[in-house]
Amino acid sequence: MNKSEILQILHAKLSEKIDVLDQMITETRASNNETKSSMGDKYETSREMVQQQINNLQIQLNEHVKAKNSLRSISISPHEVIGLGSLVQTDKGFFYIAVSLGEIIFDDQKIFVISTESPLGKSLFSKKKEEEFYLNNLKHKILKIW
Repeated sequence: MNKSEILQILHAKLSEKIDVLDQMITETRASNNETKSSMGDKYETSREMVQQQINNLQIQLNEHVKAKNSLRSISISPHEVIGLGSLVQTDKGFFYIAVSLGEIIFDDQKIFVISTESPLGKSLFSKKKEEEFYLNNLKHKILKIW
């Protein structure tokens, strides 16, 4: 498994999400400006709801930018002990410890991209090859670490 290529996929996926959120914020702001000029003051509630939507989109955007920036600190060197930047194969699947991004497909293989703060990320952290652990009453065994 090539961690450098996986990292590039993560950067691209986050960049795409950031671009979509930027576009949504721009469009929502434009609709808010049209509402201001055409509706008058009696529709303040509607304008406030649009502003709250913009704020929520901005929060999501900031989280994705923060996640993308954190990818820069990830080392692609092999790991003996699981930590940030580890690619882990367990008897239940492949996991990449980076940011919370969900599932990606790489070389026809599903890889779940998880953060160190997720329950599984916390369970994997500091473990070594061949170690076992339980999560939600389910036994996992670490088969390989990259």
